[in-house]
Amino acid sequence: MTNFLQLCFAGLALGALYALVALGFVVIYKATGVINFAQGGLVLLGAYLTYNFRQTWGLPFFLCIPLAMIACALVGAAVERFVLRWMVGQPAFAVIMVTIGLLFVIEQIVTGVWGFDRLNMGDPWGIRAVELGDVVVAVKDIWTVVFAAAVMLAFFLFFRYSNLGVAMRATAFDQEAAIAQGISARRIFALSWAIAGAVATLAGVMLASGGGGVRPDIQYIALLAFPAIILGGLDSPAGAVVGGIIIGLTQTLTAGYQPTHFPELGTGFSAVMPYFVMIVILMVRPYGLFGTKEVRRV
Repeated sequence: MTNFLQLCFAGLALGALYALVALGFVVIYKATGVINFAQGGLVLLGAYLTYNFRQTWGLPFFLCIPLAMIACALVGAAVERFVLRWMVGQPAFAVIMVTIGLLFVIEQIVTGVWGFDRLNMGDPWGIRAVELGDVVVAVKDIWTVVFAAAVMLAFFLFFRYSNLGVAMRATAFDQEAAIAQGISARRIFALSWAIAGAVATLAGVMLASGGGGVRPDIQYIALLAFPAIILGGLDSPAGAVVGGIIIGLTQTLTAGYQPTHFPELGTGFSAVMPYFVMIVILMVRPYGLFGTKEVRRV
């Protein structure tokens, strides 16, 4: 039972990371209809900016995080303003290819500035762990869950009560009607990219902290989080959270029990299990658990 609880908490923390990345995808898709494959690059950039503020400038860690989030939000808004805005009206495939190109550009810039070596984030908890009864929990995992919960609450309050949040919801529901009511679609698009950059920064920080280190390959968290996005529904923030938690728990429990009970599946099967779960769910619910079902009349 102790091992099960420990695996569950680790899976919850991993799921929270996936949820943070998935939220960035969902915000942009919901506002613009674009699947942003550059989200992994924003995760990478946010982590390195936090490292730079912390280790180069010597600022307090909990000040570095919001500064990096603001900086990455500005980068996201700039990408929308100077790159993606020129692609309005173009085929979805062309826009997706542009986001893939942006991913490689960001990766090249980051490695050109900071190199390929693993760098110490300088977070205050390091590899420390605490005991909750018989369960040993990494302090980093606790903070990951706390940060993720705070982001979820902020998303709920923002979309429900703020004027910009209501405008984003209206634009996502019916863009033409929103424009007719005086809502600036361009402003909403830029805001969605800014939010995606800020959330990606937080995901990158938590991924690189706790002894993990800042390194170029943390961008691949976006690919690992993709089953969570599809599972929850591409246009549902709540679905991103639920999907992230399901995928995190699935991956961690599989890694904990599969080598002992099903060794014939080979090593590393836990990396495949999220995609297996995604396929099964999509066979039953093609639009994901919380995605909006499209009805087409022919």
